Amino acid sequence: MTKNVGWVEDCRKKRLLRRRLLAWYDRSGRDLPWRRDHDPYRVWVSEIMLQQTRVAAVIEHYRRFLQRYPTVQKLAAARQVSVLAAWSGLGYYRRARMLHAAAKRVSKEFAGKLPRTAEELGGLPGIGRYTSAAIASIAHGEAIAVVDGNVERVLGRLLGRRLGEEEAWQTAEKLLDQDRPGDFNQAMMELGATICLPRQPACRMCPVHPWCLTRGELKKLEKGARQIKKEIHYALDCRNGSVFLVQRAKNESLLPGMWELPERGSREIARERRLARNDQGSEVVLRLRHSITVTEYAVRVKHTAAPAGIAGKWVVKDRIERLPLTGLARKILRAAKLI
Repeated sequence: MTKNVGWVEDCRKKRLLRRRLLAWYDRSGRDLPWRRDHDPYRVWVSEIMLQQTRVAAVIEHYRRFLQRYPTVQKLAAARQVSVLAAWSGLGYYRRARMLHAAAKRVSKEFAGKLPRTAEELGGLPGIGRYTSAAIASIAHGEAIAVVDGNVERVLGRLLGRRLGEEEAWQTAEKLLDQDRPGDFNQAMMELGATICLPRQPACRMCPVHPWCLTRGELKKLEKGARQIKKEIHYALDCRNGSVFLVQRAKNESLLPGMWELPERGSREIARERRLARNDQGSEVVLRLRHSITVTEYAVRVKHTAAPAGIAGKWVVKDRIERLPLTGLARKILRAAKLI
């Protein structure tokens, strides 16, 4: 096949690409729980969870969340603090808040049934252009394309250059299979997630290899943000079967209202380092790493009293998991075998 981007306008070549891609997806697509039916609510929950989160990290959270909130009505009737607790560990908690707010709207204004079109879905909290198109195409068969990071990478490599946002959407629309739009969209995303990888793409296994102008890594598309490294110290204060936790302010820009361990002050850390190599009565129990977007934290946790003057709460170990914990707090408490 000639290497000419004119194939994007060639109906015959596009039909062949669609046929090859869909046949590959039917044969090789991963068996993921949200693909087993086209229930709009389940599709919606999965798409929100998958935003900025790896599939492997979502699967078990998805199962537990649906077990607790199997319908829009159940989710709408829940308290936000309970929804956040069920979401705990997935991060990006604004997604859970928007999901909960949208569920209330759907329950009240749409009799508990998600709107069918991308246009209507886009009016709900937390549902943007990509998510509305994904739900409408997968759950209702609306002939509308999606563009996420995986699809954008596939399209850029197929055409051999970086695409602007609008051009990517227009190209995706031109390629879309009108008869199986939901499957085609998922096939494009699957291709980017499993074959057309950011680095070292498995080109020999790619079903659309003949159409690709790059046939390898397109370096211009892979410019990542520089990692910022920070060190952070927490106090693990356990007494009489309880752990001392603090709640982030409701007006915090990051993780508002979530619960975490109290942070130790920089002066205390500096004093310890000056005094001696030993930790002056406070035992180091954990050293771990934690990443949030472009920041990588070196986390140090010690058995020590919480800093004086910090407002917090003693929580019985058995009740800790009922709180909406930050992902890092959950990671620390699990590593310390407290949950």
